[in-house]
Amino acid sequence: MNATATAPGVSPDAPRPHDTLRDGTLAITGWGVVSSLAIGADEFTTAVGAGRSGLRDVTGMFDEELPEDEAFAMPDFRVRDHLGRKGTSFFDRSTSLALLGCTLALDDTDLLVTDDNRDRVGIVLGTTAGSIKATSDYSRETLVNDRPYLVNPVLFPNTVMNCAAGQSAIWHKLKGVNATIAGGQLAGLSALRYARNQIRRGYADALLVGSVEEFSPHTAWFAHRQHSEWEGRARVGEGSAVFMVEDAATVREAGRQPDAEVLAVEAGTYGPPGRSPDAGEGLANCVLRALKRAGVEPSEVRAVASGACGVAPLDDIERRGVEGALGTEVWHVRPKEWVGECQSAAGSLQLAALLAGHRGHPELDGAVSVVTSVSADGSVGAAVLRGWHRGRRADRS
Repeated sequence: MNATATAPGVSPDAPRPHDTLRDGTLAITGWGVVSSLAIGADEFTTAVGAGRSGLRDVTGMFDEELPEDEAFAMPDFRVRDHLGRKGTSFFDRSTSLALLGCTLALDDTDLLVTDDNRDRVGIVLGTTAGSIKATSDYSRETLVNDRPYLVNPVLFPNTVMNCAAGQSAIWHKLKGVNATIAGGQLAGLSALRYARNQIRRGYADALLVGSVEEFSPHTAWFAHRQHSEWEGRARVGEGSAVFMVEDAATVREAGRQPDAEVLAVEAGTYGPPGRSPDAGEGLANCVLRALKRAGVEPSEVRAVASGACGVAPLDDIERRGVEGALGTEVWHVRPKEWVGECQSAAGSLQLAALLAGHRGHPELDGAVSVVTSVSADGSVGAAVLRGWHRGRRADRS
């Protein structure tokens, strides 16, 4: 479905921001995307609007054999093509994707980072386990070399789970909160929850928040072994999506215009598919809790960006959860049809897809959307946001 089409029930008179904000509301003031579909918020918006697919031929991408010839990956991606060769030579793929996502988000926001505020600006990045390929390759070197101490020490930082967040902070000289959240499918939403708490408690003024996943033989074979029986499943992918988030009240007081406000983020843990407690009911409760925290009625929700991936037991949980909370008339956006199964980056890319729908479409101003996420172990999550088109900034000036 075209994500930039007008959602049912949305009119040009859709509500503007409420006069008062609930505690913990975040403003998204800029964002960046790196995916096989497109790189950069504007290009991503265009690609989503056109209904393109990021599925690519990955034959010969690695020396190792791959289970399938196609994936939502970027065979030609080189970070030096975007950020230059200096300082990037030893970056693993996860770090490269995350750093470029952070760079694009900083370029997209109207927040200016200077020496006066960089102590209050940080990074919260979601992941599954960092760069699995880097960790595996480093471990292999300790076995095949004559002596373990002959392993190249420059490669070791890539094996640490927080490498991507740390290197991104160093690159941009951000001295605030720096955190890595290991959350798998829920990594993007978990990072948003963590960022909300950090800003609400006064530990940071602004945070680059998102998640990242790399494509490698390891992730390709894992996905193939786990879900190969489902022929219609989304092929494995890679990418990152990063958002500049700030306290929404502070942004409003400064007269600035956000792309969206994250009104609530909730999560819970239930049973895996077919076991108790039922994750479908759990997701419905999670969505309803998020809506209550946001002060939004279910009837106000115009769109849901789901993590539907073509794996029937997981999609059934998400379907029942959404229908249980919102009914059957809500407009569905399924980003994995365009960007693939990006694991820890999935939730952030779902959020980016909703923002892409708002970016150039004032008829969607004020529309409320929900992002949902489900993992195979029974974890569920939901975020509620209200978005506006980017042209409001120019109109304001």
